[in-house]
Amino acid sequence: MRSWLPFEWIAAMRFLGEGRMQTIFIVIGASIGVGVIVFMAAVLTGMQNNIIRRSLLSQPHIVVGPPEEVARPLRGGAEATASVVQKRTQRLLSIDQWQKVQREVKQIPGVRIVSPTVVGPAFALRGDANKSVSINGIEPDEYTRIVPLNEKIVAGTWRLASTDCLIGTELAKDMGLAIGDKLRLTTPLGASLTLDITGIFDLGSRGVNERNVYVLLRTAQDLINLPGGVSAIDVTVDDIWQAEVVAQQIAARVGLQADSWIKTNNQFFVALNAQTISNVALRIAVGFSVALGIASVLVVSVVQRSREIGILRAMGASRGQVMRIFLIQGGVVGLVGSFIGSGLGATALTLWVATLKNPDGTPLFLVSFDPALVAWAALIATATGLAAAVTPARRAAKLDPVVAIRA
Repeated sequence: MRSWLPFEWIAAMRFLGEGRMQTIFIVIGASIGVGVIVFMAAVLTGMQNNIIRRSLLSQPHIVVGPPEEVARPLRGGAEATASVVQKRTQRLLSIDQWQKVQREVKQIPGVRIVSPTVVGPAFALRGDANKSVSINGIEPDEYTRIVPLNEKIVAGTWRLASTDCLIGTELAKDMGLAIGDKLRLTTPLGASLTLDITGIFDLGSRGVNERNVYVLLRTAQDLINLPGGVSAIDVTVDDIWQAEVVAQQIAARVGLQADSWIKTNNQFFVALNAQTISNVALRIAVGFSVALGIASVLVVSVVQRSREIGILRAMGASRGQVMRIFLIQGGVVGLVGSFIGSGLGATALTLWVATLKNPDGTPLFLVSFDPALVAWAALIATATGLAAAVTPARRAAKLDPVVAIRA
């Protein structure tokens, strides 16, 4: 042992070396615990990100639209108070001065992309077949930054001209449509237009693939009878978990209705939160078991080395120095176990990705090993080792040197 090391470190390393088998077993236990934490954290995070990515693939994080129309009695006074007002049927309205609203929304912190859209009902007609669909008028360059529609084309090409449309795989199958076929869209207002099918997409959602028909923004404006207007403004944010906060800021600033994915998918959001809590609880449980293992071994070490501790105290070692000896042991075991465990976790992740694949050979879902996780694991494991060593260290420091030497 190098002479420049402090006395506490020399004694701690010697104790660890003399109880080699104990040290090996406790390091193995800490390594397995850290490995489980690293592996499960990466897998559960990857699974959660995959669920979110698939669920939000076909929708924006926030949809800004005109406020709901509210029916009000024409007369005031007691008659109005006693009257029953029937809720008004909602009409498809355009956002007033939507270009100004779009600019204001872009200035709100946390907003990443803003894209105007026109969404309205229609009937898709082909021969004797007809199906209720949703017309989605978009500006392709902006909209594809929110929903990667151009990457989900499974047949045809990504092209939208004034007489072109993109349809989903389910709609194409139900109506027997293929690339180059004609599709006639008729709206409840009586507008009608025949479009060329240039692409068929698959967004991973049966409902979206069966219902959505994408056209240019100006084409949808003509069909829905919103000349120069838009029915909604789609927004994506930097942090999806802050979508509801940003939506409230948008509503307060522009005076319009802003619905986040958290609000419209509340049950889904609750399930994700439950998964996150379960992930944290699992890490705490494993960390607690590792701490108990370290503490139990160090308690045994104190009992076994009571004579050595008594000699050290008789030679002038203070109670603080004796405490630090065992705290150093706990910290070293936790630190070494964290690095070995991180290696085990990374190896398990590599085997997971290489073994579990989809039928087409692609990974079951993306799992990435975050290097920062190693640093956090090292910090937490070292802190756990120190915390676990507190009780044995205090017990060792309280030993009476005369009694310890006679034991």
